[in-house]
Amino acid sequence: MDFTGKNTVVTGAGRGIGAALARVFHDRGANVVLADLAGAEDTAASFASERAVGITADVSTEAGNKALVEAAADAFGPIDLFFANAGVGSGSTLDLTPEDVWEAAFDVNVHAHRWAAKLLVPGWLERGDGYFCSTASAAGLLLQIGSAPYTMTKRAAVSFAEWMSVTYGDAGIKVTCLCPQGVNTDMLHAGDNEVSGADVVKAAGAVLEPEDVAQQVADAIEAEQFFVLPHSEVANYMKMKASEPERWLGGMRKLQRHVLGN
Repeated sequence: MDFTGKNTVVTGAGRGIGAALARVFHDRGANVVLADLAGAEDTAASFASERAVGITADVSTEAGNKALVEAAADAFGPIDLFFANAGVGSGSTLDLTPEDVWEAAFDVNVHAHRWAAKLLVPGWLERGDGYFCSTASAAGLLLQIGSAPYTMTKRAAVSFAEWMSVTYGDAGIKVTCLCPQGVNTDMLHAGDNEVSGADVVKAAGAVLEPEDVAQQVADAIEAEQFFVLPHSEVANYMKMKASEPERWLGGMRKLQRHVLGN
């Protein structure tokens, strides 16, 4: 896909990966709607461009997604590319994670993708063109040590992106799914449970900058590539998981012992 003149929406764009994605898309010629609970307007203003608009949006509800899609269409016209990037990383083990945390994880990490797609797919099918993108995680392909909600919801996000590609790919809808390991964002360093996310990913591989990840994503979208794996080792882990599951599980338990110190 050529970004020039395309109307794009990026959720979770007030900072981190979302802000970096929005900037790269804008730099490559797109009109960009940045959406977030906070910070989107300021980030959009920093672009100093009429092709960037910030909107305060809550994608944790179907109504919030509907309001965002309508506002984005009012700003630039029909949406060509929607990037479901907003995510939450809270939650830990079964005994330590309350039900409202589970519900929030599924609402933002999974249902927000579904709600946005439900609103956009009919128009894309009519036009024979559209692009759905999502930020999942290497945890969605593998798992996240210490967090059951993050593992389950990110795996569901990957599965939904795959389903979208299979179901609508022949009808002109393209799909790209971003699955990074560690990226230098506030979510990585939040440390909202006993196992620090930063500790886990640093033990597993390099921590990348959002701007570097965003460039890889934009390249993948231009090539209409499904998976974006910024950390090259993830593909190797996926191969081991598929061909040697017992060895892979044992390796993950070893990493868990290393992270937990027991």
